Parts: sequence; C-alpha cells; structure tokens
Amino acid sequence: MAKMIHTMIRVLDEARSLAFYDTAFGLKTRDRLDFPDFTLIYLANDESSFELELTVNKGRTEPYDLGTGYGHVAVSVDDLAAEHARLTAAGLAPRKIVDFAPAGARIARFFFIADPDGYQIEVLERGGRYL
Repeated sequence: MAKMIHTMIRVLDEARSLAFYDTAFGLKTRDRLDFPDFTLIYLANDESSFELELTVNKGRTEPYDLGTGYGHVAVSVDDLAAEHARLTAAGLAPRKIVDFAPAGARIARFFFIADPDGYQIEVLERGGRYL
C-alpha cells in the first residue's frame, strides 16, 4: 500500500514562505537539499510525518501563475476559533469561519488562508473524518 509522504509547491521568496508556514502551522525545516538551480526544503511538525516540500527556483523574480488547477492543502486543529484569532493577530488574514452544513447537519467547520504565493490552505476543526 502506498504511503503519502509530501506535497510540493513552488515559492518565490524562501524567507517569507518559511516565516509564514512556521507562524501559521508550526512547520519547521526537516531537510534542505541545495542544488545549483533550485533548493528543496522539507517542512513538518510533530503532529504528522507528512511533509510540505517548498521548491525555490534560484533566479526567479516573477510570481508563479497558479492557474485554475490548484485546489488546496488542508490541516486540522483542535480549536478552530482560537487558531483563527491567533492567525488574525499575527497579521496573516484568514478568511471567515464557515460552518458547512448543506443538508442541515454540520459536516465541517473551517476557514481558508493564503500563503505568500497565493496557495490556499484549508484549516479544519478536528472531528468526524477531519482528524
């Protein structure tokens, strides 16, 4: 059986991205592979072994076009309101909290936040299938 180990995104400003992912989700550098044309930085925290791989293409000056195909990365937290307040206080501008209940019963409670490159991250309250 396959095991999910990481997802990769391309980032323009390494320092800004590292600061965002540390402040927002406590992700720290677990590994760094430096090559002549690019750098791969693997981020994780103690909650999971799953990693976020940041690819920094050296010499790139223009933001990436995320196109229409990118969806989002999701994380789960125990206290959604507290995380929303913390991210707001940190100046990271999370969007409003949504109670998703299309048939009346709540399926999920979440908000989205964008990283410095415009990638969307869904922050879900732990519960149900979102542990």
